[in-house]
Amino acid sequence: MRIVLIGQAAFGEKVLEALLSKNENVVGVFCPPDPSGKPSGMKKLADSKGIPVYQPDKMKDPHVYDIFVQLQPDLNIMAFVTDIVPKRILDYPRLKTIQYHPSLLPKHRGGTAIHWAIINGETKTGLTIFWPDQGIDTGPIILQKEVEISPDDTTGTLYYNKLFPLGVEAILEALEMIKNGTAPRIKQDESQATYEPLCTEELTVINWSKPAQQVHNLIRGANPSPGASTTYKGEKLKIFDSSLIQTSYDAIPGEIVSINDEGFIVAGNGGGILVKRVQPAGGSKVKASEFIAASGLKVGDRLGA
Repeated sequence: MRIVLIGQAAFGEKVLEALLSKNENVVGVFCPPDPSGKPSGMKKLADSKGIPVYQPDKMKDPHVYDIFVQLQPDLNIMAFVTDIVPKRILDYPRLKTIQYHPSLLPKHRGGTAIHWAIINGETKTGLTIFWPDQGIDTGPIILQKEVEISPDDTTGTLYYNKLFPLGVEAILEALEMIKNGTAPRIKQDESQATYEPLCTEELTVINWSKPAQQVHNLIRGANPSPGASTTYKGEKLKIFDSSLIQTSYDAIPGEIVSINDEGFIVAGNGGGILVKRVQPAGGSKVKASEFIAASGLKVGDRLGA
């Protein structure tokens, strides 16, 4: 079977590595241009194995289809794709295209599915391998895998510790099903569908008056990117690592009520937030203790408007 892999970043590299370990015939790799001019791990791996690598600005560029057709693939595998792949590329291979998505479709369609599962306070999510069509994550399903969202999981830990490794395995499992002729096409239940926009800084501003659990979920879901933001002395302050404190404080939401070796506690609605790592405006991410020492933050100060 002639396979074209479309992907990027560490996930695309690990999928390529897994395919090669199974002696699959990868005849071409498509990945984004290297922004710094330094080859990605995916590109370096493909080059080392003599696999042609193509890095178009956009998959919809007219010359991409001409290159793609010359590869004569039987199957496309899409592993972490943020670009829009034209329908004629999706449908060209004899066996069409399969794609990885980090949610239990049809829930959390869109480009930041992991973020929103955590921000919404959900306790489980998963991944889907599906047959993509021209909709946004709307094609029929081959298989799904479920994982728990731990109370202190962030988008980073949930992805790298759970959905990333399980996703590589799931792609290989789906590939075997296709080779055996047993891969289903399970229609998604549109009545259960949800779609969220990209999780941007504008959507991750902390409202300290909201329930403390919701604030904690927002911080977790925005970690490591884009970061949940508030203000301190009129300057933006992003908050990353945090813990929920199940104690109600007689203080205004957003008020600093305690400072300890781990960081500082901010009063919320029905609880508190222990802030452990922050990023001040124009600076790098630092431990909260370093920020306290540099900024002079003290008990009684207030975050937010």
